[in-house]
Amino acid sequence: MNKKIVHDALILTAFTLALGFVLGLVYGITKEPIAAADAATAQAAYQKVFVEAESFEAYEGFDKDAATSLMEENGFADEITDVQIAKDGGGSALGYVITVTAKDGSQANITFSVGIANDGTVNGYSITSIAETPGLGDKAKNEEFSGQFAGKQADSFTVVKQAPASDSEIESISGATITSKAMTNGVNACLAYFRGVLEGGVE
Repeated sequence: MNKKIVHDALILTAFTLALGFVLGLVYGITKEPIAAADAATAQAAYQKVFVEAESFEAYEGFDKDAATSLMEENGFADEITDVQIAKDGGGSALGYVITVTAKDGSQANITFSVGIANDGTVNGYSITSIAETPGLGDKAKNEEFSGQFAGKQADSFTVVKQAPASDSEIESISGATITSKAMTNGVNACLAYFRGVLEGGVE
């Protein structure tokens, strides 16, 4: 009986080691292609919110811990994960692309990039990760909703259920108020980061 237990344990150990080796091999093979795909998705998002930009450069002053503290100070649960400087052909800064993860979606986190010009005008946003309900929350990807932010200057935006009465009001997606608020809070978080860290430009 003891020999059988030892035998089975040895087989299980060998199987576990072999499986670990295979998983490690697969990870090694797919790591670079996945990273390249993620980079391409990010670049496409940057370009969408800054069409006129010729290049994007990582903002060297970005400090994730400081960004988290700033979000908490301003009452946001959202997480700023990346900041890029949008540049024209001559290398001058046109504004910034701030990537945020909204933690209050109805189904899961939503990650998107927000373009903000030097004067604080919101160019719009581009979603890179969303798992909201098809036909409802995922309409946050549609121009009908996202276009409401484009070309607007506001200290912050609020969600309303009727036609907006001012530039700072965003009409909710029908049947998806939670998603609408998550997206709007995410944009507001980016504006808070812009005002607290980036406004006035960088050296």
